[in-house]
Amino acid sequence: QVQLVESGGGLVQAGGSLRLSCAASISIFSINAMGWYRQAPGKQREMIATITSGGRTNYADSVKGRFTISGDNAKNTVYLQMNSLKPEDTGVYYCNTDKPTVWPSFGSWGQGTQVTVSS
Repeated sequence: QVQLVESGGGLVQAGGSLRLSCAASISIFSINAMGWYRQAPGKQREMIATITSGGRTNYADSVKGRFTISGDNAKNTVYLQMNSLKPEDTGVYYCNTDKPTVWPSFGSWGQGTQVTVSS
């Protein structure tokens, strides 16, 4: 079962930037796709960005043009560069595979990292 550790969150003013990191305990190159998820207060967790092992990326409309997902296979780490942050980006950010209920996650999630954007 893969272990995922997110970091890099914090408190930032609207318009600011943050870079999140997600360290995986296995080779991310062996995983079809990795993603970043966000759980806003009182809402369900949603996928906001994905990257395949081949480097193809996809974004939710709410973050397109502002967020960039990338991966470093040598470090088994996935990143999320977040620019032009808005108060509605506030939430707990998690990384996981694009299919977290099956191998290698089997439904397991990391602790997430809190992002708070003040207006």
